[in-house]
Amino acid sequence: MLAAVSKTRFINRELSWLEFNRRVLDEARDEAIPLLERLKFLAITGSNLDEFFMVRVGGLQQLADSGKTRTDASGMTPQAQLQAIGHRVHDINADQYTCYLSELEPGLAEAALKRVRAWELSDEQAAVVE
Repeated sequence: MLAAVSKTRFINRELSWLEFNRRVLDEARDEAIPLLERLKFLAITGSNLDEFFMVRVGGLQQLADSGKTRTDASGMTPQAQLQAIGHRVHDINADQYTCYLSELEPGLAEAALKRVRAWELSDEQAAVVE
């Protein structure tokens, strides 16, 4: 019977999803993986987080804003989930930037692949981009 099972035996769905995305980020940090594949893994983590916030965090925010305090199977209220998500995402986001700026971008530059910022473009290049 489900009611007899302790709620602490369940893992929160949203936090579990974030741990999956953390594992994808770990692939971006793995020096054994080719550089462009690592960049692709990093891009996936960013895209995943965008969707996560639009769908899952948006839904939790609506529940919290409406005063819902019912707990999920793991025993967390919507507000508690939002707080835990905030802490984990802060760390993931910091690691994404560190991965790109300290690991991937220097490696890409060594391979003659350089990020060019908009203000660095010539007029002709800016016109092509436009």
